[in-house]
Amino acid sequence: MVRDGLKPGGREASAGNRALLIDAQEVHAQSLLSILGFIEWGELEWVSTMEEAAARMQEESFSLLFTGACDGLDRDELYRQLRQEDESVPLLFLIDGVDEADESLPGTLADGVLGTLAMPIKQTQLITQLEQAAAYNKRRKNRAARRDVSGLFPEMIGNSAAMNRVRQLMAQVADSGANVLILGESGTGKEVVAQSLHRHSRRKGNAFVPINCGAIPADLLESELFGHEKGAFTGAISSRKGRFELAEGGTIFLDEIGDMSLPMQVKLLRVLQERIFERVGGVKSIQSNVRVMAATHRNLENNIEEGKFREDLYYRLNVFPIELPPLRERQGDIGVLVDSISVRLEAEGRPISKVMPSAIYALSQYHWPGNVRELYNLVERLGILFPEEEVEALDLPERYFPDDLDLPELEDDYAPEPEADLPLIPAEEANSFEQEPILPSDGLDLKSYLSSLEEDLIRQALIECDGVVAQAAKLLNVRRTTLVEKMKKYDLSRKDV
Repeated sequence: MVRDGLKPGGREASAGNRALLIDAQEVHAQSLLSILGFIEWGELEWVSTMEEAAARMQEESFSLLFTGACDGLDRDELYRQLRQEDESVPLLFLIDGVDEADESLPGTLADGVLGTLAMPIKQTQLITQLEQAAAYNKRRKNRAARRDVSGLFPEMIGNSAAMNRVRQLMAQVADSGANVLILGESGTGKEVVAQSLHRHSRRKGNAFVPINCGAIPADLLESELFGHEKGAFTGAISSRKGRFELAEGGTIFLDEIGDMSLPMQVKLLRVLQERIFERVGGVKSIQSNVRVMAATHRNLENNIEEGKFREDLYYRLNVFPIELPPLRERQGDIGVLVDSISVRLEAEGRPISKVMPSAIYALSQYHWPGNVRELYNLVERLGILFPEEEVEALDLPERYFPDDLDLPELEDDYAPEPEADLPLIPAEEANSFEQEPILPSDGLDLKSYLSSLEEDLIRQALIECDGVVAQAAKLLNVRRTTLVEKMKKYDLSRKDV
């Protein structure tokens, strides 16, 4: 095996690129190595047999495979063996002449087969195909984030479709460094989201500094954020760092940003735009390198119309919004939330009770104006009232179990049904619905429900097929023209996915 490595050059975006060439001809390796080195793309390894290729692919992850003549195998067999090692890495076939280009390819772009690369290599063609590989890898990463979020962000408790969507968004933005605006009612866990994003970001080794902008008087907030110099105001007996300095290199979390005064918004906007600030009473400009996350329970767009919030600041903060669902919209999560809260309280040495299925059912019918915070307080209260005892629905405070609530016959392992909203369905399960839909007791609008279901499935099929309508139609077992009409009906386009 011949192995060579090219360190990425000045193009920051290309850092981490690593390709594997499987080819019996050294001349192909030298040609490809020369061009990749010239454009400073990344690292290239060359192996001459499939056995060596399989060994390397088990040891390393590659962002691109090049394959030419190897072990006397045809394209279909090469493709089959390579896909046994990595089912989705993008692949380019090297060819020696025009005649070979006419041979059929064993897969499509959706399968990661980028096409053929003729020898001698033309630099412009190679660069185009490298860009295609980068775009394919980005889509592959996004699909993985959308599909496999159950093990991420364990602080985000719940298995409902609404919470899965939140995890998907978090997975996409956590490591990006972008400003995040977290929206949701009080008690939905906005700070938990911010802390979790920080722990999964590149800044996790530095500080996470929260501040509640609504809890600090307007005349003191500037000093809290930016610090002050000695003698800046009465009582300033020494210099003091603000939250932005304390968060240097890390993340600052501006909770209840919607309560910030307009004059303070102007000063915050300057920090976001110019990355500098001065302490109160100081003249020295201080550079700022922090990631900003903000949260509010208010409708900032309404506040902008009412003149209470600056539009330019809103757009600076709202780079990537994440909206948390209220607990009443994910009542199927109440059982697992109760269990999680109980485990936490027990770890803190506090008394807990066992909340029984009848009580879980009653709690799932409640509207939860205080959201998860209210549920936490209730579970803590039940532990004090009924330590180490079972809590049935009749034991709940009256507001959680009104007299007019009828309890159905429940199994010992009862959990509320998840919402009608559907999670993403992997392609291999798209035609296998094992769970029978449940009709709500008050009925439903069947036409509206079926339309919503159809739209969700079409969107999922388009995501699964990277926006290729023909393949999505095949996945849904409908004609392409039929799918196009339905996409028009629901205002869907390939760009949406």
